[in-house]
Amino acid sequence: MSNFIQRILSAIIILPLVFYFVSQGSLLMNLFIFFCFLISCYEWYALTKNLYLKISGFIFLILSFYIFYLLSADKIEIAFLIIICIATDIGGYIFGKVLKGPKLTKISPNKTYAGVIGGYTLSLLAILIFNKYLNQNTFVHFQLIIGSFLISTVSQIGDLIISFFKRQSKIKNTGKLIPGHGGILDRIDGMIFAVPVFYLFKIIGFFNL
Repeated sequence: MSNFIQRILSAIIILPLVFYFVSQGSLLMNLFIFFCFLISCYEWYALTKNLYLKISGFIFLILSFYIFYLLSADKIEIAFLIIICIATDIGGYIFGKVLKGPKLTKISPNKTYAGVIGGYTLSLLAILIFNKYLNQNTFVHFQLIIGSFLISTVSQIGDLIISFFKRQSKIKNTGKLIPGHGGILDRIDGMIFAVPVFYLFKIIGFFNL
């Protein structure tokens, strides 16, 4: 319960700050991106001992954060992406804790099938509310549903990938920066994988926000 309260309090403080940086853009947003990038690189360096994995991880983080920087020029797109990933994470955590049920995989013992469904459900609900708030009539519901499902799926896979490396290293969290959550990489593990996929879909014209 103590950890749950810490997660709630940290989220109440951090989420408004994140969306404030996104809404302001420019220098504040760039500094925030750079700060998260540096901490993520440090946490990845400490997470794995394999030199090949270290270098590969650094290259991937550079690519993902650079694409995030490019996307940040459009506040609607970046908000869309962040909302899906955050809602997926929150939905997975709440549904998994409340409903419990069968475990999803040994890679991450806390992940359940209920959590997966919760991640999909809350991400779709959040995007429908987001779309309604913006009154984006040109963005059809089919795109909303498929887009939310795809990004949520990639986000959950990214979470499992980082969980795999944490399990290999026999650690629970990548850091201790965020009370109740762990490190920066613990919180953006799904997003760093979702960012390149979102950008790819944008290039091929699937997303038209």
